[in-house]
Amino acid sequence: MVGAARRGIPSSVWVLLLFLSSLLLLPPPAAAAVDFSHCGGCDDADDAGLWATDNILQCQKVSDFLIAAAYFSIPLELLYFATCSDLFPLKWIVLQFGAFIVLCGLTHLITVFTYEPQPHLFHLVLALTVAKFLTALVSFATAITLLTLIPQLLRVKVRENFLMNKARELDREVGMMKRKEEASWHVRMLTQEIRKSLDRHTILYTTMVELSKTLELQNCAVWMPDESRSEMILTHQLRERDIMDPQNRSISVHDPDVLEIKATKDAVVLAPESALAVASRSKLEAGPVAAIRMPMLSVSNFKGGTPEVMETSYAILVLILPIDGSLGWGRRELEIVEVVADQVAVALSHAALLEESQLMREKLAAQHRDLLRAKHEAMRAGEARNSFQSAMYDGMRRPMHSILGLVSMMQQESMNPEQRLVMDAIAKTSSVASTLMNDVMQTSTMNHEHLSLVRRPFNLHSLIKEAVGVVRCLAGCKGVEFEFQVDSSLPERIIGDEKRVFHIVLHMVGTLMNRCNVGCISLYVNSHNEVEERHNQDWMLRRANFSGGYVCVKFEIRIRKSKDYLLRSSSSQKSQGSKLNNSEMGLSFNMCKKIVQMMNGNIWSVSDSKSIGETIMLVLQFQLQPVTPVSGASSDLYRSSIPNFKGLRVLLADSDDTNRAVTHRLLEKLGCRVLSVASGIQCMNSFAAESSFQLVILDLAMQTMDGFELALAIRKFSSNSWLPLIVALAARTDDNVRDRCQRSGINGLIQKPVTLAALGDELYRVLQNN
Repeated sequence: MVGAARRGIPSSVWVLLLFLSSLLLLPPPAAAAVDFSHCGGCDDADDAGLWATDNILQCQKVSDFLIAAAYFSIPLELLYFATCSDLFPLKWIVLQFGAFIVLCGLTHLITVFTYEPQPHLFHLVLALTVAKFLTALVSFATAITLLTLIPQLLRVKVRENFLMNKARELDREVGMMKRKEEASWHVRMLTQEIRKSLDRHTILYTTMVELSKTLELQNCAVWMPDESRSEMILTHQLRERDIMDPQNRSISVHDPDVLEIKATKDAVVLAPESALAVASRSKLEAGPVAAIRMPMLSVSNFKGGTPEVMETSYAILVLILPIDGSLGWGRRELEIVEVVADQVAVALSHAALLEESQLMREKLAAQHRDLLRAKHEAMRAGEARNSFQSAMYDGMRRPMHSILGLVSMMQQESMNPEQRLVMDAIAKTSSVASTLMNDVMQTSTMNHEHLSLVRRPFNLHSLIKEAVGVVRCLAGCKGVEFEFQVDSSLPERIIGDEKRVFHIVLHMVGTLMNRCNVGCISLYVNSHNEVEERHNQDWMLRRANFSGGYVCVKFEIRIRKSKDYLLRSSSSQKSQGSKLNNSEMGLSFNMCKKIVQMMNGNIWSVSDSKSIGETIMLVLQFQLQPVTPVSGASSDLYRSSIPNFKGLRVLLADSDDTNRAVTHRLLEKLGCRVLSVASGIQCMNSFAAESSFQLVILDLAMQTMDGFELALAIRKFSSNSWLPLIVALAARTDDNVRDRCQRSGINGLIQKPVTLAALGDELYRVLQNN
């Protein structure tokens, strides 16, 4: 009862309360203390048994007492009901009814004492009067309260009707949910069948078959746009018509039904006379027809990670019911068609993605094969290029090394100043050419453009003197006047890459002569003053970390054009336009600039405003070196004192005939007794036949048995006897070559080209140290 009260007071409870109130409003029975002696027939009734006056009075007393007991118990029940239920704001009404019932019970209880004579009759009547008066007030107030309660009771009835309507709507929604659940079950079954295949044609045929089973279709057809997207083509059909007009297999995309279907994502019911419906029938007579669009996506929509802005393409699915009239296109059937169409669109999109990805994989595989083929051909071309360069290098360096060796001997002969100038120029330019060939070979074989610098002590004034001599020869050949000026305060001994500095100076001279072969070329060498030239940004240098101090040397090469050359070139400049900027002097100039930057220097070109002359500035930083006896191969071409090794027995092994002959002549020039062989095997045979050789000079690049193997064999053969000193000849003298020489027991290493001074210095060092 408490739960019912909390949900709302039922109408039966209110009816019971109204019935009780009507009973309670009845007037209480009259007092039995009235004197019945004057009533007619009362005396005769005293002896009447059950209907005697005393018996009637006793019955009334018992009745009043029972009524009073009932009236007192009912308020207690109402009070319990009010406390256990949510009746607010109806609790006051229940309390009023309880007070009314209690007062009525009090009236009946007092009446019980009025049936017999009482000594205090006045007080009893007064108490009865007060009780009746209070009962009248409470009953009147309760009647007025009931008038305000009636609208609330009516609202309870309205709410009950509202709940009943809601219950009926809920039943309808539950029914729709059941129908949707049934439709979704059909859709899930269709989707499972559709997704079993990844082929586009299989997906469409499976869709038509499963829809035909579910919706009991007469026929089902799929229309797709052609390549030009101007017509819809009938591509798939569940049941073919016996006699089909070829013209009915295509419909224009501008057909009203086609436009209507493409304009909405919902299924559309077509008219029986629609061209799309007529062309999709398998028989002449057919029932209702419905159609829906299906988006056709491809990989091109998603290239680059985001869809491209392109026109959307749609296929059309047409469904035809039988003509018997028992089936129609209801909301349930159309929903099934719409959901299935969405699933088919997704499946077709996946199939298109897979087809496109398969094609892309095939194209990528073909491209990968082409790339592998191209890589193989490039590797073969690279190997052929390296082989060609090696052959060209060998073919060029051997004569060059021979020339340098012979020139070094000729420099020791007596000659006039002009001959010595020419001979020194030949020797220096040949040395630079040999260095350039080594650089080209190094960069080509190692596949990078990194060049290593060889910093050695050299005489700066000697370098400038040699550069002046070479430039004077070049200027004389070109017919250009030459002048030079050298600062006498420049230091004598510095540390740097002498050959590359000489090469850069010659390159600067050659560049200016190529740009203007008529005029006067000037060479100025002086100290670079950083304080005075700080305002010029081109002169700013990166400070090198030299421990023993440094010096900045500025080479300034300027060419002044002659008047005739200016007159000839003025007309060509007007017709061809302005010349290139002096800072853009070609790839070779840029490469020289990189080499200069490696030596912590800078190089740039300057042209005057009147285009009369051009200037190339070169600033280099060199480490200062105290004056010490000259060692190494930097200045060894031009020494005046050559050591003499008279009587020294030397065994020479070199596979190149020309270089072997030149080296043999250089050793004889040093006073050595030489035996020359052409291979490592001949060297071992000669060494075994005559063990009096004090020194073995071998080439590391010999065929069959290279210099390292030959050195190990000599050490092993002469382990228990006299060990000769071994000196190797190599084109490269990097750390790797030196380490292998040390492991092979080689005492000295000479870098080609072999010159008289370099050979004498290395032999002297090896003999002194061993």
